[in-house]
Amino acid sequence: MTIIKNIGVIGAGYWGKNIVRNLHELGALHTVCDSSQTTLDALTKTYPGIAVTGSLNDVLRNAEIRAVAVASPAATHYDVVKQALLSGKDVYVEKPLALTMREAEELVRTAEQKQRILMVGHLLQYHPAVIKLKELVSSGQLGKIQYIYSNRLNIGKLRTEENILWSFAPHDISVILMLLEKEPARVASFGGAYVNPGLYDTTMTTLEFPDGVKSHIFVSWLNPFKEQKFVVVGSKAMAVFDDVSDQKLLFYPHSIEWKEGSIPVARKAEHQLVPFEKGEPLKLELSHFLECVHERKTPKTDGAEGLRVLRVLEAAEKSLAARATRAVGPSPAADTAYFAHESSYVDDSVQIGEGTNIWHFSHVLKGSQLGKGCKIGQNVVIGPNASIGNNVKIQNNVSVYEGVVLEDDVFCGPSMVFTNVFNPRSEIPRMKELRPTLVKKGATIGANATIVCGNAIGRYAFIGAGAVVTKDVPDYGLITGNPGILSGWICRCGEKLKLVKNKAACKACNRSYRLKNKMLEAVAEK
Repeated sequence: MTIIKNIGVIGAGYWGKNIVRNLHELGALHTVCDSSQTTLDALTKTYPGIAVTGSLNDVLRNAEIRAVAVASPAATHYDVVKQALLSGKDVYVEKPLALTMREAEELVRTAEQKQRILMVGHLLQYHPAVIKLKELVSSGQLGKIQYIYSNRLNIGKLRTEENILWSFAPHDISVILMLLEKEPARVASFGGAYVNPGLYDTTMTTLEFPDGVKSHIFVSWLNPFKEQKFVVVGSKAMAVFDDVSDQKLLFYPHSIEWKEGSIPVARKAEHQLVPFEKGEPLKLELSHFLECVHERKTPKTDGAEGLRVLRVLEAAEKSLAARATRAVGPSPAADTAYFAHESSYVDDSVQIGEGTNIWHFSHVLKGSQLGKGCKIGQNVVIGPNASIGNNVKIQNNVSVYEGVVLEDDVFCGPSMVFTNVFNPRSEIPRMKELRPTLVKKGATIGANATIVCGNAIGRYAFIGAGAVVTKDVPDYGLITGNPGILSGWICRCGEKLKLVKNKAACKACNRSYRLKNKMLEAVAEK
């Protein structure tokens, strides 16, 4: 393959300078683009005669530049890669391809429409030791793969535009998917943000595959030493890729024997150093890109491979977000008779009845009591010290504060609002001035209704959607408007009643009622 100086580099900072060096050594470097003039001045001293610019348009409009290598910050990948593809350039982009699936899918479609090469810089797939590891897996020397784990740890450059998951984990995810040749069915992740609030610097991600294989990926830039270790456990043997060690690939022919047919005993064996061809991974990766550009070949780590890695990253990110607001404390006992979704949290000293379901992102605070058979929707907050009866249904986005009591069979519609302080001020604490709210048996509160504290809602009353309750509501009362007014009466079954001479009979369920002293009462309530 004849090498021509027709590759531009966009971003020559922390990692980009290594791309510049390798492309220069390969004789393919045309122009380097970077926003820092200091960086460009340093490059012209190191590589006399190379072209440099601070303008992306200079690169994209230059007809001599056939392809670009993008090593700008991850948050810029989508915009830079899209502009390059639309300008007719082939693109090599450092991981990740983009920061969302939507953006990445658009880039892959654009590359296909423009018939351009799109390659993602998943470096480890070009590492000679990893290529040899793949041979060990494919040849069956390790047996059936059972578990894979990786540690990518360091005390190094802390990013501010991307968290550790997006910075470190793509490499290991890429290798795991390559070794197993399949995508995971489930992904879960948790971590901590200890330097910059909201920006994870340590994460642990687990992957579960349809055939039962599992893996975990531990990444951190708050580790006292550098570690880049990848372990593959098979039914016949194990292999370890250690990129920090001089002995980069080791084969462990350990085995498990069964003593007396039922007792497993590990039989350790001496490890063996696995030989492989030497070569700088980045130079091998960029050589592959040049080959694909000149011969119009599909890269080993093309856009589709980048999408597979991104799907796992996005699933892990969603898992992190779901756990981000969880309080610290013990989980409910595993044998509890109620169900709480894994993204929800139940504090200590909470009583919950049998058959109650608590769904996504909800939180039951200390001292609260929930009866049997309740249905608690998404993003619901209960308590502290709230009291909820049996068979209560609370729809999404409702907060049941301290001082609120819900009797049996109450229905709370989506996004309805309880209050517990009548005249709140941010600067004046008034938690000692709580006004209790009582919602009696069978009452319904419609979507987006507001219940001003200190009032009681009668049995089987019905608060219409958006109504604002500012005073006590009688049994069977129908409240509408703002402020809420008594606009009629409603049956226990939920049908509106029509009074004739202070009497009413429900056409739906045949219950009878009478109005006495401006209050409705059931004549023969079943």
